[in-house]
Amino acid sequence: MKYLLDTHVLLWWLDDHSPLSSAARHTINYERNDITVSVASLWEIAIKKNAGKLTAPDDVLVILEQSRMEILPINAHHALAAGALPNLHPDPFDRMIVAQAMLGDLIIMTHDKMIQAYPAPCLMV
Repeated sequence: MKYLLDTHVLLWWLDDHSPLSSAARHTINYERNDITVSVASLWEIAIKKNAGKLTAPDDVLVILEQSRMEILPINAHHALAAGALPNLHPDPFDRMIVAQAMLGDLIIMTHDKMIQAYPAPCLMV
């Protein structure tokens, strides 16, 4: 299976004391699953960390590079698709993740019920 982690799922995976279930953690760590993280999530983490709204490891990029996770860049097709989505979710980072999942045939791992309003497959964690 091919999964795209929502930002909070990525943060929970990075934190051993998070609310991420053992089943979700197993799905992420299972070697036969392809796990992807959007550049939009890294951007969101950097902005919110700088604003003091969340904590994240300073070496998050190093951790991801050392893991088997793929980092998904944002391209023009993603930008246009995200901009064309109905404004069902107020967060532009989440709309970008939805667009990337739709274009890349990825399942979004999320805890955000508003993401389910879009026609992208989700695994609720």
